[in-house]
Amino acid sequence: MIGKFTIALAVLGLLATQAAADYEDVTFPSRASDGATLQGYLRRPLHGKPAPAVVALHGCGGLFTKKGDMLRRHDDWAERFVMAGYVVLFPDSFGSRGMDSICNTRERRIVPRERAADAAAADDWLAAQPFVDKTRIAVLGWSNGGSSVLWAAGGAYKPEAGEWRTAIAFYPGCRVPAESAKWMPRFKPYVLIGSADNWTPPAPCRTLAERDAVRLIEYPGAVHGFDAPNTPRRTRPGAAYSATADGNVEVGTDAKARTAAIKEVMTILAEALR
Repeated sequence: MIGKFTIALAVLGLLATQAAADYEDVTFPSRASDGATLQGYLRRPLHGKPAPAVVALHGCGGLFTKKGDMLRRHDDWAERFVMAGYVVLFPDSFGSRGMDSICNTRERRIVPRERAADAAAADDWLAAQPFVDKTRIAVLGWSNGGSSVLWAAGGAYKPEAGEWRTAIAFYPGCRVPAESAKWMPRFKPYVLIGSADNWTPPAPCRTLAERDAVRLIEYPGAVHGFDAPNTPRRTRPGAAYSATADGNVEVGTDAKARTAAIKEVMTILAEALR
């Protein structure tokens, strides 16, 4: 005879398997000036009821490893979002345009100001889905994607279904928004950055915070990519844009900052998307 406890364990096992299922592939048109068709990768909760959603924007390295796997940072955050009851959509701004990593090149076919159009298009697509609560959508991104988040909150492209409920930028480049008259924030996005970041240095983000244009959360001693899981700290050569003249930048996990940022992000989303 199969007991209730055994059945419960089987159900939990099934749910865990489904929660770890492959991403769904979706496509939708960008609102950027190039009119690109975007490939997106979607994960969603199991219950199927209309849920809040997060648009997640990759960094200059794109969404995938050289082997074609989703980067661990994205997978790690996607799992957290889905388990918290959020739909998460990763628009592939680079792969959809035939590009790979752009970290080491200055010639870029799409910049954060235009990637904000990809974010708005992702919001528009989500808002039309029956499994999404279109009134509760947030945007989050890392590095180049974080810079794009700043433009999503303060650029020309706004979601058609309504304003973002919140915006979170991990270690963005703040210099261009700080110097540009075209960046006019409609609301204050969050900026999470390490104090020792020498790829996208925190000083311009501090300037924005002093203007009361962003909510700045700074992690002492942390470097670029501090929230990635189990990534040894190292020097990465050849960065096209950095605070160093030689293009060498420090990257890697900071366990203390990562733990604090996970708590901070999940708290921000829980408050904004409730």
